Amino acid sequence: MIQAIHLIKQYKAGTGSITVLNDISLSVSRGEFLAITGRSGSGKSTLLYQLSLLDTPTSGKVVLDNQDTTGFTDDQRVNYRLRELGYVFQDYALIPSLTAAENIMAPLLMLGRSSSEAYVIASEVLAEVGLADKRDNLPSQLSGGQQQRVSIARAIAHKPKIIFADEPTANLDSETSEQVLQTFLRIHKQGQTIVMVTHEEEYTHLTDRVITLSDGQIIKTKKSRSPRGK
Repeated sequence: MIQAIHLIKQYKAGTGSITVLNDISLSVSRGEFLAITGRSGSGKSTLLYQLSLLDTPTSGKVVLDNQDTTGFTDDQRVNYRLRELGYVFQDYALIPSLTAAENIMAPLLMLGRSSSEAYVIASEVLAEVGLADKRDNLPSQLSGGQQQRVSIARAIAHKPKIIFADEPTANLDSETSEQVLQTFLRIHKQGQTIVMVTHEEEYTHLTDRVITLSDGQIIKTKKSRSPRGK
């Protein structure tokens, strides 16, 4: 489902440059739940941004579902992200003035769904993440864990090929974090491909595989306990 081939990401720093990703290659299978870990500054979020087309590498290739994205224009990248990918961020990224249902409906409307169809889908995915009774609540009326589950519902509403999650439990307590991760686990068991960045190694037990970064390179890869067997 995902292939990264010799990814290098550099940023300008004065008269020189800083290498954040240093020749990374990896593959993610269809239906796999992959965790990316490492210390702060190791390059894990930068790697996620390259894989998810939110940023472009300095060199190397990202192939998604057998499609080489190297030559994509900005418009093609935006359209591909909107149609084929789902995103969950640590700050939830919900629009404060919209209800839970409306936050989910917004990208569906951008994809050309009717308001009535988008509302039905929003209601269904909110029920799937255990928030059927919160569809008319504003984000300010929801707990942090509930807001994160709304963002997961938004990410899965259009049935994306891949979900990318960047530190989705960073702002949550341990009990709420476990609830959010169980939500990921449920959708993963339905066959969803998920790539998740986390600095909290205790949460990687729910994933299929864990890669660890240090100084922009993969230093360890290990199989985790298979959540499908749970």
